Amino acid sequence: MPKKKLKFPSLKKTKEFNKKSGKKSNFLKNKIIGVIFVSVALALLILPIYLPTPKHSDKNPIVISSSLLSSKKTENTPIKIVIPKSDIDIPIVKAKIVDGYWELSETTASYGLGSGYPGTPSNIVIFAHAREGLFYNLKDVKIGDVIYVLTKNKWYGYKVNKITAVYPNQTEFIQPTKKETLTLYTCTGFNDEKRLIITALP
Repeated sequence: MPKKKLKFPSLKKTKEFNKKSGKKSNFLKNKIIGVIFVSVALALLILPIYLPTPKHSDKNPIVISSSLLSSKKTENTPIKIVIPKSDIDIPIVKAKIVDGYWELSETTASYGLGSGYPGTPSNIVIFAHAREGLFYNLKDVKIGDVIYVLTKNKWYGYKVNKITAVYPNQTEFIQPTKKETLTLYTCTGFNDEKRLIITALP
């Protein structure tokens, strides 16, 4: 019985087949990667629609306590704050009360009208956005750091004694105090969901 010769594809045909299958494989990979990128892009566009919209209290950092609404003299209000170790040196403006909230300056720190005055047994509340040039570096403040507050006539020095993060509805940190306390307030956390509180004593 005659032996049958086995036919093997030529080397040229094998290379052509590999090239074709390789092209198909690369095309498939590119298609999958393209679909993934399009899916991610769509998710990024659609996701914000389903995220909760910020409430009024998220835009204004401090819901004030009714105990701070009483009128007070304004001759010793803070006009500047300096924290040397954190490279903070900014002017302060008075924050008016609007609908139970302190207004928040876009360009300076704010002093909460109705809160205490430097040099008196009370709670002095100063706050600002967590932005470059404002209170962004407040996150770097450490226990024991010195804070200086300038009024029209005098500098007042305070030493940091407590650092904490709270939710916007936790207003106990801005209540009146029996001893002189400086309270600094800014946004912190993912999507500014919390407030960074720095308290300091003379």
